[in-house]
Order: sequence, then structure tokens, then C-alpha cells
Amino acid sequence: MHITRYTDYSLRVLLYVALKGEERSTISEIAERYDISRNHLMKVVQELNRKGYLQAIRGKNGGLLLKQPAEDINIGALVRDTEQDLELVECFGDNNKCVITPACRIKNVLFEALEAFFKVLDSYTLADMLGPNPCIRSELIRLLQLNSSHHPEPHVSA
Repeated sequence: MHITRYTDYSLRVLLYVALKGEERSTISEIAERYDISRNHLMKVVQELNRKGYLQAIRGKNGGLLLKQPAEDINIGALVRDTEQDLELVECFGDNNKCVITPACRIKNVLFEALEAFFKVLDSYTLADMLGPNPCIRSELIRLLQLNSSHHPEPHVSA
């Protein structure tokens, strides 16, 4: 299975915003830190805002914040929300024309594999991606060039 760039960017945006905690993030700074297209990122952020993952605040002091705590953002649900096509093979879809479908076990095996994939993703939250170890969070902050002294801990409730 291959997740789309859209889902990859969605995960990265949420991780970035979570790392900044209560300090607002901008699309431009996220695009710059990840070296990705600002225009593409705008579409991702609009969708994350529409689906309730982000709060986009307009104006001079605007920016992006998580709309809910990081531990409430389930990775499996996010991937389901952002992936357009989870049909791994033709027979998963409504327009199946494969002649061996009545006797083929591939569909069942791939469906089982997809379910296992999501079972693993469903067991993690955005807070888990930040890492329970402070060293992981510090390394993410360093790699994204965030100054930890100016960025409070992410909003993660106990």
C-alpha cells in the first residue's frame, strides 16, 4: 500500500502544529520547513480545517492550531479521511471486470492485509507520533528548526 502525498502532508502538518503547541503556525513556515509547495499545502490545510483537525485563524495574528488535543487525533482515522482511494485492486471497486473474481482469493487476502494496516494505524494518535521520550520531541524540533525555548510543549492532556 502506498499512501498519497496528500496524506503524507496532512500528517506532517499536524505534527508540526502539535510541536508548536499553543503558538500559531503558518502555511508559509510549514512549507518552508518541509521544503514543499505552499500552494499544495494550502489545499491540505483547508481540508484539515474543514474536517476539524485544525483551527485556522485569519488576520494579523492568525495561524493554525490543533482543533483538538493531539491524543484525540487518531492516525487511522486521519488516513481514512485523507485517502481518496483505498481500493487496492480492481475487485475492491464497483466497476470490477476481472474475470477470475468468483474463484480468486487475492481480494480476501488483500482486504485482510488492509484491515491489519488500519488496525495498526488505529492504535496510534498524533501524541504518539510526538514520542513519549522527550529526546524524540527535541530532535523533531531541531530538525524542523523550531526553537524549543520559544515553543511551548504541545497541547497534550494527561
